[in-house]
Amino acid sequence: MSDRTNLPVYAPVGVGRLQGDRTFPAAAKIALADGQLRSNLRSATATIRAKRANVVGEVADWEELRRAGEAIKASTMARLDTLLIELERNVVANGGVVHWARDAAEANRIVTGLVQATGAKQVVKVKSMVTQEIGLNGALAAAGIQAFETDLAELIIQLGHDEPSHILVPAIHRNRAQIREIFLQEMPGVDRSISDEPAVLAGEARRYLRKKFLETKVAISGANFAVADTGTLTIVESEGNGRMCLTLPDTLITVMGIEKLVPTWTDLEVFFQLLPRSSTGERMNPYTSTWTGVTPGDGPQSFHLVLLDNGRTATLTDDVGRQALHCIRCSACLNVCPVYERTGGHAYGSTYPGPIGAILSPQLTGLTGDGVNDSLPYASTLCGACFDVCPVRIDIPSILVDLRARHVEAARAASRIPSGERLAMAGVGWAMAGEKRWQLAQRGAGVLRHSTRRTTIRRLPWPLSRWTASRDLAKPPVQTFRQWWATEHEDPS
Repeated sequence: MSDRTNLPVYAPVGVGRLQGDRTFPAAAKIALADGQLRSNLRSATATIRAKRANVVGEVADWEELRRAGEAIKASTMARLDTLLIELERNVVANGGVVHWARDAAEANRIVTGLVQATGAKQVVKVKSMVTQEIGLNGALAAAGIQAFETDLAELIIQLGHDEPSHILVPAIHRNRAQIREIFLQEMPGVDRSISDEPAVLAGEARRYLRKKFLETKVAISGANFAVADTGTLTIVESEGNGRMCLTLPDTLITVMGIEKLVPTWTDLEVFFQLLPRSSTGERMNPYTSTWTGVTPGDGPQSFHLVLLDNGRTATLTDDVGRQALHCIRCSACLNVCPVYERTGGHAYGSTYPGPIGAILSPQLTGLTGDGVNDSLPYASTLCGACFDVCPVRIDIPSILVDLRARHVEAARAASRIPSGERLAMAGVGWAMAGEKRWQLAQRGAGVLRHSTRRTTIRRLPWPLSRWTASRDLAKPPVQTFRQWWATEHEDPS
């Protein structure tokens, strides 16, 4: 057990699977060309939105619940250091072992070492975004350990040699026919005559996984919440695979981001109402599993909790951006986002896609001015739909604007050569700073009106071409405001 009283603040790190190999605009252009992808996303997100709206509409005090969730998360982040030490103390008191990981590399070393100590060559896994974040499966494979995903969607991703594209439904970009083909090609012993009916596909997955559950001695999980005052961990899920992983193996290793904490069991009451309605559109999750350390003769007899930082304490120091750590991974913001619906999750290049990923990933890796994740804060129309549905009221649009400003400052500091955007803004600022200069600029803009017969201007010379390369420009009006005012208020005499 640690005797430290404060957690160190680590700089943002670019490790694990928090960053892709291309910017969002470049990745989005590829995704937009995939008509099947857009069709799959449109159908799936519309279904989830409708289910959520129905069950949320049943709760008379929904807004009060949202505010309660927001307040609990804000209070928790304000005293996260002491609450984490309390959690560690109670986990240890109940027979568990706590490990602290500064980054993805350290977390992978810890988990790999724990598995190797058991002599196991394979593990079963409960769906876990944080193990996706650190790239744990790859680290285990490098050590000769095979990891079997047991969540149906994660299994589809694993068998298809694919990447998750959604927080709640990782295989949302696949339809039933595509999933059937993956099973036929990759699942050992599959019934070759299976149809693409969901129940049939789920049955085949259940048959395949049953043997893994019974023969595997080590399980790895994430955690939806951890309760500081008892040392309890909890997972909510819909298929029962989590319950199997949490009860059958001899050893259980849980990897958890340090922000997943709540102070007391009473606080869970709020989140157990907010999370299922916001994520799966259910009144409650079919399986809610909790465990506190080790119970002799019942369940895993060895329990390890790995607490992961990976840029979180650095994010915590930001007065605006720390709200991103309030996220309970419900995915409601993805399902209402017009950008995500058209591009899917792969375009974000991170384990965390959609609006929450656009604010979380850049903070965890840091903004450099020209990094790949610097483009993510611009992956939004700022329509505000994400804030409206967020169960803990994360003000994603405001954080996006703040991150955009920080990107501009970082880019300016990183380069001595001004960008086209910077030159354009400087020119506009110079023109608007003087009355005569502004009038001259307005007359010059009037010339553009006669440059095309269209209602919009599609091409401008550099550096203004940076604008028209991706959007049209409205034609200048026939009259400026001052000209209109002079005409309307002309002295009759």
